[in-house]
Amino acid sequence: MNKLALRSRLTLLTAVAVAVAVAAVSLASWFITRDQLVTQLDSTLHSTHVDNRYLTQTIATCTSSVQTNGNVPPSPVGVQIVKADGTRCVGLGTLPIKVQARDIEVASGTADAVTHNARTDSGQSVRVYTEPLNGPNGESTGLAVTISRPLAEIDKTLTHLAWVLLAVAGFGVLGATSAGLWIARTGLRPVDQLTGTVEHIARTEDLNVRIPVEGEDEIARLGKSFNAMTSALASSRDRQQQLIADAGHELRTPLTSLRTNIELLERSEATGRAIPPEDRRALLASVKAQMTELAALIGDLQELSRPDAGPTLKVVPLHEITGTALQRARLRGPDLTITADVAPWFVRGEAAALERAIVNLLDNAVKFSPPGGRIDVRLQGGRLSVRDHGPGIPAEELPHVFERFWRSPSARSLPGSGLGLSIVARTVQQSGGTIGLTPAPGGGTEAALYLPGAPTAPPDAPPEP
Repeated sequence: MNKLALRSRLTLLTAVAVAVAVAAVSLASWFITRDQLVTQLDSTLHSTHVDNRYLTQTIATCTSSVQTNGNVPPSPVGVQIVKADGTRCVGLGTLPIKVQARDIEVASGTADAVTHNARTDSGQSVRVYTEPLNGPNGESTGLAVTISRPLAEIDKTLTHLAWVLLAVAGFGVLGATSAGLWIARTGLRPVDQLTGTVEHIARTEDLNVRIPVEGEDEIARLGKSFNAMTSALASSRDRQQQLIADAGHELRTPLTSLRTNIELLERSEATGRAIPPEDRRALLASVKAQMTELAALIGDLQELSRPDAGPTLKVVPLHEITGTALQRARLRGPDLTITADVAPWFVRGEAAALERAIVNLLDNAVKFSPPGGRIDVRLQGGRLSVRDHGPGIPAEELPHVFERFWRSPSARSLPGSGLGLSIVARTVQQSGGTIGLTPAPGGGTEAALYLPGAPTAPPDAPPEP
């Protein structure tokens, strides 16, 4: 069964289901009709009246041996007298019926009237009604009268009905098979389209193909889900290609600078023309700066390539992580004033990633703050804000600040990879929070992120080391 195609299985199952249903209905109809016909025949037998003179004549001519009827044609209604000793007297024009024990019981007075099937001496099936033949005062005479009719009347009707039901069942199964095949073809047409689309994508790797969707049934939902999946895959591939292209572009700049500086040092050694000490120190400083920038860019790319934290999230103290990030920021901007108002707040996230995100926000604030400037950091109710007093970000540039490798034209001369805020946004989203940058009143920029949590750690949270 499993080796058959789905369309063939549906057709076969439909045909089998209809065949079983038709067979059940046909059998039920046949048995009900047979019972009705037998009931009608019994009612006819019970209401059949035998003339007393005929009975008297039959008894008078009865002998102890089996009576024969000569050349008298048989009557549809058979009458015979049964004695208590099991002998019988067959009426003229009727076929002799084999006497059964129940008939003898009725004749002997030990049983009431009975109705049953019997056979004639020639083997013909008949329906028999036997009742006691009592005297004028109701006394038992030791005789019973048997009235019979041939069952051929019923058998002929039942045989005809059986052939009719068999023909109906055959046509029903054929019709069900045709209908099942049509339903399977119609119902599985979207599946065929889906299969063709999947095979096309597997063959061409073209993720822009979409399946036409109609209706709201399960097949339509499957088509919508498949279209959403291919759209997500196409978007993911486009982002990967864009990331590779942007990373290659960003890596080219420090690598080119490194190559140029190293070639100058190599040419100096090869030609024997010494570089002035001051220029040599500047050259080495440039090499060191480019290596630092290259290492930072590679680290940022590794951070972005990490899978989502998901199940590794745990409850961490955001206020302690913020305090650690503030210590690092004060070392990077010793001439700046960094104020902090940090209240306890526990969130579910990854401590290292959250610390890196907060450090990136503080680094941006340090980078764009004027000498001797001030940075205000505040953590209250899950909202962490970092406000600097620098030149600020133009309103038209705000929608792009969280894009990978995007850098403001005014900041392209400053060190950085353009990935810091992308890493911040990714980390905050993994922790179920939100982040945004807005111009601060009086100048500067305020970065605010919100992470859901609570001012106290939940009882099931592991203790911090």
